[in-house]
Amino acid sequence: MSAAVAAILLCTLTVPMQDARAWSLGDLFGGQSQSDETSPAEPRPAPAAPLPSVPPSQSQAEELAPRLGSGLGEGERVPESRGEISLTFAPLIRRSAPSVVNVYAARAVPQSRSPFAGDPFFGQFFGGPREREPRMESSLGSGVIVDPSGLVVTNNHVVADADEVKIAFADGREFETSVLLKDENVDLAVLKIDGADTTFPALPIADSDGLEIGDLVLAIGNPFGIGQTVTNGIISALARTHVSRGDFGFFIQTDAAINPGNSGGALIDMKGSLVGVNTAIFSRSGGSNGIGFAIPSNMVSSFVRAAKAGGRFERPYVGASFSPVTPDIAEALGLGRPAGALVHAVAEGSPAAEAGLEVGDVVLKVGSFTVNDPDGLGYRLATTGIGHTVDLTVLRNESQTTLSLPLMAAPEEPTRDEERVEGRNPFSGATVWNLSPRVAEDLGMPLEKRGVVVADVEPRSLAARFGLRPRDVITEVNGNAVEDVARLKDILSERWDGWDFEIDRGGRRLVQRVR
Repeated sequence: MSAAVAAILLCTLTVPMQDARAWSLGDLFGGQSQSDETSPAEPRPAPAAPLPSVPPSQSQAEELAPRLGSGLGEGERVPESRGEISLTFAPLIRRSAPSVVNVYAARAVPQSRSPFAGDPFFGQFFGGPREREPRMESSLGSGVIVDPSGLVVTNNHVVADADEVKIAFADGREFETSVLLKDENVDLAVLKIDGADTTFPALPIADSDGLEIGDLVLAIGNPFGIGQTVTNGIISALARTHVSRGDFGFFIQTDAAINPGNSGGALIDMKGSLVGVNTAIFSRSGGSNGIGFAIPSNMVSSFVRAAKAGGRFERPYVGASFSPVTPDIAEALGLGRPAGALVHAVAEGSPAAEAGLEVGDVVLKVGSFTVNDPDGLGYRLATTGIGHTVDLTVLRNESQTTLSLPLMAAPEEPTRDEERVEGRNPFSGATVWNLSPRVAEDLGMPLEKRGVVVADVEPRSLAARFGLRPRDVITEVNGNAVEDVARLKDILSERWDGWDFEIDRGGRRLVQRVR
């Protein structure tokens, strides 16, 4: 979708806002909107009389109930009186708001060196030391205390590349923090408050799988840096995918107002428990349009457990590739609707192969949870965690079967065998690794990729001049397949009149010739 219509914005205060004018169906299709000038011949109907504000009597409610249907679960009801409508969230906010903090992140950005620096004459005018001083760049977001010891959850994009991170409470107290764990793919980070000899108010983490569309929620954060702000709304949708650049496209949607500065803030239920971490908005203006997205609390809980364990947050290694089920595929397979994750590749010796997963299978459920697409499957496996076994309900040859899938960490086989390429060749200045499931996870690549991957490219090197980028997979050099780093070194050590090489970049095959 073009930026002129809508955009997904991460809710830090540094997010650029894009101007866009309001639009209507008439704008899109060239029609004229209804107005006094365009429809004078049509008599206007008289406005309807306002409905009385008196709630229905018991007899009226009983008469309406059979026609409307209750649609209410056990313990649920709608407001029945003016008094109930005027109820307040104040006691809930007093209990929960102290656990939400402002997060300030700063990093030093090196300044470009003047080309006159060091010149005996021009250097005194244009190459002074002030130009070499780094410029400080800051971002502002929100965070949630989830442990009394001082663990704070926020978004990774709030603290990414920061040299210094502070938090501030609504009462004015400030603390330095250190980053325990952060992950760009999940877009979460866990901070630890430094040097504090006290306990902090922490929000309990709820089970986000218990949420339903229509549940009341509150969003607490620091929009636009104006101070702690609370907005209310409902759960608008669940399991939203293709929302952000993160790996786990599985979000809660809410109409509670979320704005730049709310990133990392709390989305809480009516019990005062954390059900999500506010992350992004769908906006044409940069402000709230009533479509906000939060990372579910079950993902947050898994991430916090990894931070407490002192390790890293790892995706379970499945060893299979999945694609969405399209309407055409669903019709061919006899499915009632396009849902599930279609298996299109299984790595030999992988957990998927061990479980008996085959190409052409469609994963319909993980345990009792329905799988709508590959993102939903990845979310369910990630929140279950490594070391567990899950039951997959799989459609195969028009019948359903259950497979047990062990969840394990991605192995580093083969070893990385890191090598910095040198010499007169188009890869000089590149650092290369053997590609394994663990390396693929580190670089945010599909876990089934194999070969030799570019991990880093030195600026102004030959590799940079010839367009190599990190995450490029070198597949062939001068007609020779490149299986590992050792094979690449052997090829480059020979004398060649020129270079023909192929790389895989995000699934695209690129060929280059150097003479």
